[in-house]
Amino acid sequence: MKGVLDLRVAARARRPAVPDLPELRQAAIATWRARMVNEYQSAEVFGALATQAIRTGMGTAAATQLREFEAEERKHGVLCGAVVEALGGEAMAEVTRPRELSDHVGTAPLEGFLRNVLSVSCLSETVAVGLIGAERLEMPEGPLRELLSEIWADEIGHARFGWRVVQELLPELHSAGKTRLSLYLRVALRHLELHELEHLPLRSKPPAAGAALGLCSGTGARTLFYETIAQAILPSLEKLGLAANDAWAARESADLVLARAQ
Repeated sequence: MKGVLDLRVAARARRPAVPDLPELRQAAIATWRARMVNEYQSAEVFGALATQAIRTGMGTAAATQLREFEAEERKHGVLCGAVVEALGGEAMAEVTRPRELSDHVGTAPLEGFLRNVLSVSCLSETVAVGLIGAERLEMPEGPLRELLSEIWADEIGHARFGWRVVQELLPELHSAGKTRLSLYLRVALRHLELHELEHLPLRSKPPAAGAALGLCSGTGARTLFYETIAQAILPSLEKLGLAANDAWAARESADLVLARAQ
């Protein structure tokens, strides 16, 4: 189902000052508009996680925090739209409805919740922290870097929440559930990889000046993605007792594993 995401009114109120680089303007508008859509639609994921947290019996504290993350992702969408507007574009885009967060029908509520927390916070948000953090370091001081830093700080909180929750709840899962969770990691890691590669095209090769507008090399970003997986995510999952290295090595068999895990 297609629709239109229109953040023009809210975005125009937050427009930052941006460097005057006319030759890079259109590429920057396209980049920040894509981020606007991705960030704003991520809000629905955290909203669904909040609902799932209540069903899992975690109480209102976790759900309240997830609702705060939901609001932060919408704010991120507006901030990215504000950059689009500052560059001379419009903070609106035709969008398709994002894939809904899986309910993992037939799986125990706790196990299903942990699957989603791993996928959303421990994987996707941890990668976002790495990529945005690197982009922020390359960007010169100024209003645009401050805006990016605001987004980055929120993403750090989203990732830390996931790692803390998994550490706290994983011991409550029986051994068979932990085995299935390790198998499911193959699915989650494969989905993450395909999603990131789609949004980090190799054809993106901006000049050095592009860093001032948040434009990055697709090759460099892909390298950082794989480094984040190898150096941050997999070791952390292994410490939690999950077979993450095996899951990463076998991720291309994800379709078969998904059928078995469910």
